[in-house]
Amino acid sequence: MILGFDPLFVDGVDAAVVGIVVLKVLVVFGLLLVATMLMVWFERKLIGDMQNRIGPALAGPFGILQTLADGIKLFFKEDLLPEKAERRVFILAPFLSFVPAFLLFSIVPFGGDFNGGNDGVVTIFGHDTFLQLADPPIGILFALAMSSVAVYGVMLAGWSSGSKYPLLGSVRASAQMVSYEAALGLSVAAVVLKSGTLTTHGIVAAQAADGPGGFLPNWNILLVGLVPFVLFLIAGTAELNRPPFDLVEAEQELVGGFNTEYSSIRFALFFLAEFMNTVTMSAIIVTLFLGGPAGPAPLGPGWLWGCIWFFGKLMIFLFTFVWFRATLPRFRYDQLMDLGWKVLIPLALGWFLLLAALDVGREQGWNPVVVAGVSVLVLLAGAGLLRLAVSTARRTRLEEVRAMGGLD
Repeated sequence: MILGFDPLFVDGVDAAVVGIVVLKVLVVFGLLLVATMLMVWFERKLIGDMQNRIGPALAGPFGILQTLADGIKLFFKEDLLPEKAERRVFILAPFLSFVPAFLLFSIVPFGGDFNGGNDGVVTIFGHDTFLQLADPPIGILFALAMSSVAVYGVMLAGWSSGSKYPLLGSVRASAQMVSYEAALGLSVAAVVLKSGTLTTHGIVAAQAADGPGGFLPNWNILLVGLVPFVLFLIAGTAELNRPPFDLVEAEQELVGGFNTEYSSIRFALFFLAEFMNTVTMSAIIVTLFLGGPAGPAPLGPGWLWGCIWFFGKLMIFLFTFVWFRATLPRFRYDQLMDLGWKVLIPLALGWFLLLAALDVGREQGWNPVVVAGVSVLVLLAGAGLLRLAVSTARRTRLEEVRAMGGLD
């Protein structure tokens, strides 16, 4: 299943194929590590500029080696193990957060020539392959699975610490990540519905075709109607535990969250996983909604322009995540859960049903205006019923509190 549709394996596996796979692993791993280190510096520097502060400026030119200095410091710090900790689980938990972040990036196409009917294939040492580590047939399902596995690292880290505050932080983080996973999955389902494939390479290839009117790009952000993109961006931010959804590290309530008892290299793994997940989530957004490396190639090799387009689009979302952190206040926990369960999930499900109804109507030759009108009326009726149910439940709770003498 890991072999997927990569043409590298069409003629079997020999020494050259193994060497190319090893080379791709080293390139992807090194690229992700360097990108993560630069992301830490980029976030500190950009927030410093936005908040009129200096930011890192001493370690290396423009403070660019500050992340390396922090890593060296954490590596040589004392490694603590709490007395009441569950030793094996305590040691394993950081890897359950770090490893899925790397595996998630392994299915992302970061280059290739998709112009003029090309399918992004490049030739390395006489073998055709894709500029991505793996292209499994269930690529997007694999991405959702990896984002779900990361929940276990957070939960087990808090539970195994043997302390109450990390446990509270891990329970809060798990509830948050599970809540927003549903909206994330429904947004991805809308992309799969339009693309007709689960492979990340296939999704990019579908977006490389001519778009509406022949001059617009065929990106899924336009084809699915923008709403799934916005929902995915919000849910992805919550999945990453980044502001304004960083309830995991609400210091005034939890001391430091699920990783309070961690130090040295184990804390560095959690820290690295957080920023690595930011890079990988941005790469997934670019792949699903903005065509990945697909883009025009004015001159020179097309595969190189694919890499340029991919990293250019990636920088947009990295900047967006930092912008969120620098400007938006933190949600309350009840606001966080209400947004996920009462707004994002119903909206994502309703929009997916609308897209499905339009596709079925198009296949059956039905009037698209009538199909859209009936679908919108049904969705509005559902939204009204949901709103009525929520208001009724709130009113019932208030009456119960008043009956107990809790309100004047």
